[in-house]
Amino acid sequence: MIGYIPILTTTLSVVFLLLIVPHALRKPRAYLLWWAVGVLFYGLGTLVESLHTLQGWSPGLFRAWYIFGALLGGAPLAQGTVHLLMPARKAWALSIALIVAIVFSSVLVLLSPLATPGPEAKLSGAVLEWQGIRLITPFINIYAFIFLVGGAAWSAWQYARKGTHRARMNGNILIALGGLLPGIGGSFTKFGHVEVLYITELLGLILILIGYEVIRRAHAPSVHANQLEASPA
Repeated sequence: MIGYIPILTTTLSVVFLLLIVPHALRKPRAYLLWWAVGVLFYGLGTLVESLHTLQGWSPGLFRAWYIFGALLGGAPLAQGTVHLLMPARKAWALSIALIVAIVFSSVLVLLSPLATPGPEAKLSGAVLEWQGIRLITPFINIYAFIFLVGGAAWSAWQYARKGTHRARMNGNILIALGGLLPGIGGSFTKFGHVEVLYITELLGLILILIGYEVIRRAHAPSVHANQLEASPA
């Protein structure tokens, strides 16, 4: 039954996209566009997990899962926070570096021979014969953690200091918690417990979506100039 959770997560990703894409198109800012792309890839990752549940393991599904899930699951969302918090030149420099790292890693995933475990196997990077790829992935995930979770936590602290921005503070706390959960679940996949990831992905996306909506509806002004400019008035 837990194996069907990604179907629900994918559906929720579509709902999230229907909210954030119009926002990003109405107020085009780099951080909003990155967040929209991040929600898209998040949903693609859980879509692949859904197909795995329905169809079983296959080389194509595994490679797609590793790229959309392990490499792109949180990084684009984190990059949105980079563009929210940093000057444009530094943010775009980090964006280029991140894109290069993900493209390089994705090519390795596509080229690596796989140990075929059978249709009932769980999704795990252990089937990659080029195990060096799994040494790159943690750096991308740590980067995502620092900026998605750390950036939201830092923003929450900034709003807490003001004392009159409780809604924005609470929204950022929810986003920080939501960004943290899939990382915890992902660590369990190394031990073959991919079901934990399915649960934390759903809970994480729920928290991020609620946090986004709380912030979007907040009346108090943002402490970030980029967000202030993109506020959906």
